[in-house]
Amino acid sequence: MLIKTSLAAAAAIALSACASSNMGAPAMTFSQAALPDAVKVPAGHKVAWETVGVGQITYECRAKANMPGQFEWVFVGPDAKLLDRSGKQVGKYYGPPATWEANDGSKFTATQVAVAPGGDGNIPLQLVKANPAMGSGAMNGVTYTQRVATKGGVAPAAACGAGNAGARQIVQYQADYILWKAS
Repeated sequence: MLIKTSLAAAAAIALSACASSNMGAPAMTFSQAALPDAVKVPAGHKVAWETVGVGQITYECRAKANMPGQFEWVFVGPDAKLLDRSGKQVGKYYGPPATWEANDGSKFTATQVAVAPGGDGNIPLQLVKANPAMGSGAMNGVTYTQRVATKGGVAPAAACGAGNAGARQIVQYQADYILWKAS
C-alpha cells in the first residue's frame, strides 16, 4: 500500500510539474480582468493568438508642432519579433504604418482606439482595431489587438533640441500582443 501511495504521489508531482511548464498542455486563455476598461476588447470577441513582441522602437528628435523653438522625441516606428508563449518566432511587428505580420505572410494594420498607463519607464498599454487582413493565413479575421505587459520602450532621456534635430535613438522594449477575433 505504501508503494502504491508513493507512486501515486510521484505521478501527481510529475504531472503538476509538466502542467506548470506547459509542456504539451494548452496555454491558459488570456484574461482581461486586471486591465483598465479603456483597453479591454468589447464583448463578442475571443483570443485568437497570444504573442510576445521583443524588439526596438525608433524615436526622432523633431520640432514640436505649433511650438517654435521647442523639440521633442517623436515615435517613428517599431521593429520587433513576435514570439509565441514557448519563444518560437511566429511573426513580426513593424512600421510605419504599424503592421502585424505572421510567418505565413498574412498581415494587417490597425487604428488606435485607446491607451492606458503602462507603468513608470514602460510604453502605454494599447487597444487597436484591426483593418482587414492582407493575404490568407493566421491574421485573417483579427478584429482587435491589445498591447499589454509592456516593458521599456519610452522615449529616450537624452536631450532633444535644435542642435540634434533629426537625430534618431533606438530603445529596447517588450510587450504582449493579444490578437482577438469575433466569436
